[in-house]
Amino acid sequence: MPQPAEQFTKWVRRSHPAPQARTRLVCLPHAGGSASFYFPVSRALAPSVEVLAVQYPGRQDRRHEPNIPDLHVMADRIFDAVRHLDDKPLALFGHSMGAVLAYEVALRMQDAGLPAPARVFTSGRRAPSCVRDERIHAATDQQLVAELRKLSGTDSTMLTDPELLEMIMPAIRSDYRAVETYAHDPGRKLDCPVTVLTGDSDPRVTVGEAAAWEHHTSGPTDLHVYPGGHFYLAEPRESVRVIELLRELLAGQGADAPARGRAVVA
Repeated sequence: MPQPAEQFTKWVRRSHPAPQARTRLVCLPHAGGSASFYFPVSRALAPSVEVLAVQYPGRQDRRHEPNIPDLHVMADRIFDAVRHLDDKPLALFGHSMGAVLAYEVALRMQDAGLPAPARVFTSGRRAPSCVRDERIHAATDQQLVAELRKLSGTDSTMLTDPELLEMIMPAIRSDYRAVETYAHDPGRKLDCPVTVLTGDSDPRVTVGEAAAWEHHTSGPTDLHVYPGGHFYLAEPRESVRVIELLRELLAGQGADAPARGRAVVA
């Protein structure tokens, strides 16, 4: 069985070490995404918050490792990689598929009797109780590329390069399979604050579906709605606002969450 340090090195990328940071933020990418997606977040938050970006197998420097088409198994592996980080407050941020993984990793922290996450940020993903019958993972390559174009989360040049598509498609399809076959345990709840972020024109998440995350924690929740679609947080103007929110809530300038259910339209 891999040792903690080995597991951490395999799964986590620390682009801007910040040993003096008071808080760590573990960031989990979207379906088909990689740790590098959070490089700008890491750069912006250092040194007050240390960002640890998760690298899933099957992409970039882990492209030769088999994909994991099961979110519960993925959450187990990620939890094993970060469970020893208990010397300072730790928060979780996940976008799209990563939001579900953040939720599942937080539940595993709870089960293990570890300190609760300082906060869980769920971005661009409906609450686990809001189920849609989606089967994009079973679509043809052409249909899957069309879906990626619609969400605007993948570099368009990659979607027109046959060699690059051949390289990235297995990971994308595996991730879609993982999130589309995921089922949550309706008897489980987090015991920490949850901050929900969503775009107001996201074709995959309505504002109501995002707000339903409040039913998945006994802690306070707050909802932030930004202009934009599924990848609202990649737009320059909104990315600045998201960074400001993360800094405010994690760097000690706004530690207390807003009242349950409060919605903030940016």
